[in-house]
Amino acid sequence: MTQKATVTYLESNDMQKARAFSPAVVTEGGRTVWLAGQTTTTDLEGRDIAGQFEAQCHACFALIDKTLQRLGGSLANLVTMTVFINDPRHGDAFVKIRSAKFEAGRYPASALLTVSNFARPGIVIEIQGVAVL
Repeated sequence: MTQKATVTYLESNDMQKARAFSPAVVTEGGRTVWLAGQTTTTDLEGRDIAGQFEAQCHACFALIDKTLQRLGGSLANLVTMTVFINDPRHGDAFVKIRSAKFEAGRYPASALLTVSNFARPGIVIEIQGVAVL
């Protein structure tokens, strides 16, 4: 039987709080879920969102949440994420969206990287993560 996870978020400094990430997240027990990178060019209703940064952010987070719900968790169980964006000017918009997706002070650890291309035209963000349930 898997022990229920305990999760501790290392306190963030002012910059880390402003950028909505934790410097470290410590977990004990639980199940570790390694999430594949999530991208999409359609929203959850099937509408085309190719090239639309904010819409793709929301859709990627929703798809990650749906995957975690299938395992009995939710987006709140995400403890770290690696985020790839195609334009560094989207960084502040991403931080604003991420800060709304998680309870203040319980942000995942995170890396935000800029890349030149993705696997398919129209993709502007990819989010990969690890969750502990």
